[in-house]
Amino acid sequence: MSKRAYSVRDIESKKWETLPWGEKWSAPFGHPADNASWFISGSSASGKSSFVMQLAKELCNYGKVLYCSYEEGVNQSFQHRLEYLHMNEVQGRFRVVTEDSYEDLIARLKKPKNAKFIIIDSFQVSDWDYPQAVQLMKMFPKRCFIWISQEKKSQPLGGGAVRLKYICDMKVRVMGYKAYCQGRAIGKAGEYYTVWEDGIIQTSNNL
Repeated sequence: MSKRAYSVRDIESKKWETLPWGEKWSAPFGHPADNASWFISGSSASGKSSFVMQLAKELCNYGKVLYCSYEEGVNQSFQHRLEYLHMNEVQGRFRVVTEDSYEDLIARLKKPKNAKFIIIDSFQVSDWDYPQAVQLMKMFPKRCFIWISQEKKSQPLGGGAVRLKYICDMKVRVMGYKAYCQGRAIGKAGEYYTVWEDGIIQTSNNL
């Protein structure tokens, strides 16, 4: 059986539920669909982990968030991040797992009233390959998958991560405590999300 070919009318008639967030988020990232896929990368000490947690807290306003903390687990740094970002304010909508296998995660997401937003931190440590990542998103098309990636020489680490970046809707790179959108739903030109104001000042002054 041949695959469906979409007409212009088919495409124009599609409706999307978008994230209704405020100017702080819409300026750099626009209003992406609530099931858009994200790819977030950044070097060590760039502010990436703090940005991801701030994004997670914001997304809790629109549905449950599952944070798959494969890289850090729930170590002291992770605990500190929860505290200074006041994640207790979203206690009922935010959950963390550290040891779910690929099959475990699928089983968890098949349960009723489970997470709308799933953060995989990181793609490299999850030890899944590119086809598995694609299959996961196809299996749960109404969910939002947010892939966190390590970097090497300012590029996603590994060929699978590079391929994954290209198919994701929202491509975000964190540099010097600023998060820039490089994806398909870009906000205002030149805008960025401020992860940590003091960090930007220190980086600008080369401290």
